[in-house]
Amino acid sequence: MRIAVTGSIATDHLMMFSGKFTDTLIAGKLDKVSLSFLVGDLEIRRGGVAGNIAFGLGCLGLKPLLVGSAGADFAEYRGWLEDHGVDTSGVRTSATKHTARFVATNDAVGNQIASFYPGAMSEDSEIDISGLAGANGVDLVLIGAGDPVAMQRFTVDCRAAGVPFAADFSQQVAFLDGESMRTLISGAEYLFCNEYEEAVIESKTGWSNADILERVRTRIITLGADGARVERRDEPAITVGSVPDAKFVEPTGAGDAFRCGFLAATAWGLSTERSIQLGNLMAVHVLETVGPQEYELKPGGLFDRAATAYGDEAAAELTARLS
Repeated sequence: MRIAVTGSIATDHLMMFSGKFTDTLIAGKLDKVSLSFLVGDLEIRRGGVAGNIAFGLGCLGLKPLLVGSAGADFAEYRGWLEDHGVDTSGVRTSATKHTARFVATNDAVGNQIASFYPGAMSEDSEIDISGLAGANGVDLVLIGAGDPVAMQRFTVDCRAAGVPFAADFSQQVAFLDGESMRTLISGAEYLFCNEYEEAVIESKTGWSNADILERVRTRIITLGADGARVERRDEPAITVGSVPDAKFVEPTGAGDAFRCGFLAATAWGLSTERSIQLGNLMAVHVLETVGPQEYELKPGGLFDRAATAYGDEAAAELTARLS
């Protein structure tokens, strides 16, 4: 399966606050907030949901096509991705804007406050996704969080061209309205979300769980420390617990890593249970590292972690495709 990944391509500026945000917020005063957090660390890393997912798929050997817009400052990042198996020929270079920036502060218990500058990403709607998909033999387009206009266009174009697509709102769930969400969801092969996003999607669209499953083939809901759940119409849900003994370091990109693991195992023809397991294992790689693309994927280490979490048979199936 050839997968194209759309969405943000960004540089991440990640900071850690040693306390808890909730200790600073005062009930009844949230309408007038002026806060400053003294942070102890600043890490500048490669990121963006499309960059992160494509990187993970590349590490797993799937040679994904990355689609999006970046600035002239993207050259070093482009080389990094290509060195890790990503086809960057679908990335256009803006003549006027910098690559997007994500600035996040995380607290000691995993809460995050972030800002995002779209930069070149705002030009994504100029990309012909159906043309790129056809020219590159793409079997699935993951339409990730990016420029909202581009997300709409990519969905409409994929549907018109008969190209299967996956919907993944992630950070854009707060900004998309119900009508936009209904357009992005209808006809999707996969819909990715976490528990919070699940509730927001149902609230904004006015659709129940059953209504959504009438319109998508598969919905995948990540559950944080409880793993993930996969739902399909008229089938029992499948839930797989997370990897035990994960050592939390920094959360940025963990959801993206889950998606690449799930899609890779699906592309290999593995079961839904195995796909969730690989998603969970990839997410842990990111959780235990500062930065969404700083982990090192080694077959031996992945086998041992998978065997401990899910058993030797699962470990053998999940690592059989890795060299």
